[in-house]
This record gives sequence, structure tokens and C-alpha cells, in this order.
Amino acid sequence: MTLRNITDVSEFLLLGFSEKPKRQPLIFGIFLSMYLITVFGNLLIILAVSSDSHLHTPMYFFLSNLSFVDICFTSTTIPKMLVNIQIENNVITYAGCITQLYFFLLLVGLDDFLLTVMAYDRFVAICHPLQYRVIMNPQLCGLLVLASWVISVLTSLLQTLMVLKLSYNKVKIPHYFCELNQVVHLACSDTFLNDMVMYFAIVLLVGGPLTGILYSYSKIVSSIRRITSAQGKYKAFSTCVSHLSVVSLFYCTSIGVYLSSEDTQRSHSGVIASVMYTVVTPMMNPFIYSLRNKNIHRALKAFFRTIAIKGPLVFGWRRTHG
Repeated sequence: MTLRNITDVSEFLLLGFSEKPKRQPLIFGIFLSMYLITVFGNLLIILAVSSDSHLHTPMYFFLSNLSFVDICFTSTTIPKMLVNIQIENNVITYAGCITQLYFFLLLVGLDDFLLTVMAYDRFVAICHPLQYRVIMNPQLCGLLVLASWVISVLTSLLQTLMVLKLSYNKVKIPHYFCELNQVVHLACSDTFLNDMVMYFAIVLLVGGPLTGILYSYSKIVSSIRRITSAQGKYKAFSTCVSHLSVVSLFYCTSIGVYLSSEDTQRSHSGVIASVMYTVVTPMMNPFIYSLRNKNIHRALKAFFRTIAIKGPLVFGWRRTHG
């Protein structure tokens, strides 16, 4: 079996959201705004965590990793779509499509596993608070992130290699990026093996992490119920609200898209629904995690205060020695 595309198709046409020229500037403005908010919002989370030693804890270590992945996640699809709108050409090369597909699968898998690791972190913090620092040591945290990367790289590589063996005689992809299900079912060759691998990956990348998250929160709820004081219950549960919000938003939208009918996935409503987990969720993460987080607020204030102090000093030094 050769892992090489055997057709003459060298490029695909991404149909996107609308073929009407009048709507393109509006779509461009909306997605450019969401992309910039996503990048700057998640970048601020990374800067806040890295600049404040008080945030050098497992929870914020995983959060900064999630923010980095979310920046890369949106950068895999949105910039290409914005360029296509700007130059009024929706073409993506075959090599570009395969590359985009690989990195999309890699990063969506990382999102899955990091959310699961963060659920485990909350489980240990609430259910085993006295052993938290011992269990969630830097070595284990590093291994959990490394394992997430290794599994995501291998599964995305496997699925991408499976796509390479398909042949095509159609070039129109009814989406704004090279989404796996759309690319596979565009092929004119047999996709049975691809479907099996895809279902296996869904079980591994969705079923496994989701089971881990549900198990962690079942234990967390049991522990919170045993807390006698109302204030203690509120404090324990408040540490999980942000993570629960992100998990609910990510899984409900992504599962909803992939459990919908094939006709729905190919329609504009299916494309718009996929925006929820590919664009909206990464954009909302910084707001959800920092909205009521005093530690993040304090770290950002200290960071900008440092920048404000160092900025004039550097500028004055340049003027003196310029």
C-alpha cells in the first residue's frame, strides 16, 4: 500500500461561509477581530504566568500550555482563511491542505488531553489537598504534558498518512479549512479504513479524555459534599468553575458537530457550528480563566507596571547614548 496521492489533484477549493462578495468584508472583519483577541488574550495569560513566581504552580503551568496551544490552534486555520478573503482566492494546495490537516488534528488532540490533565489537577487539589504538592510535582507535570504531545503527534500523524493514500477527482471542500471528515469523504477511493481509524481516534481523543474528566469531577463533587461549611464548599467549587465552563463549551460544540448528519456538516450551519470549538472556545478561554481570577489580575497589573517603569528608562537611556 502506497502512502501517496495518485490523482492529478494539486489543489482544493475551500468554499468557506459565503460565496457572495458583499459578505466577505464583514466575514473578514469578524474573524480578524476574533483571531487578534484570541492571540493577545492567550498571550497575556502566558506572560502573566511566566512573570509572576506566585503563579508557578501546576494549575497555571497547564493553563499557560493550554493558552499556547490555543494560539497555535487558531493560527492553523484563521490566517489562511483571512488571506483567501483578502486576495479573493479560496484555493489551498494539496500539500498545504495536508499540512493544515495534520496540525489541526495535533492541536485539537492537545486541547483534549490538556483539559483532562487540568481536571486531574483539580481532582488532586480538592480530594487530596495535603498530598497535592507531593503528587503534582514538576516531574509529573512535565511528563503529563509530554505524554499529551506524544499521543497527539502519533494519532495526528497516523490519520494524516491515511489521508495521503486517498485519490480525488473533486476539489471543492464545503468548509473554511481542511477538516478531516470533509477531506476523507471528498475522496473517490474507498474510505473504509480511514473511517475505522477516524472512529478509533475519536474514541481515544474524545472518549478517553472525557471519561477521565467525568471521573475526576464525580470524585470532586463527592469531596465537596463532605465539606461541612458553605464557605468551604463555595471556595472548593469556585476553583473548578472556569475549567468546567471551558470543557462544556469545547466538548458540547465539537461533539455536536461530529454527531450531526453528514448533510448538516456539509451545510453552512455545520460550518458555522464548527466555529464554536475552533475559534470561539480558544477566544473565550482567557476571559473565562481571568474574569474572576485575582491572581491573574494581580500578575497582569504587576507586569504592565514593570513595563511602564522600564519603558521610559530604556527610552531615556537611548536618548542619552544615542
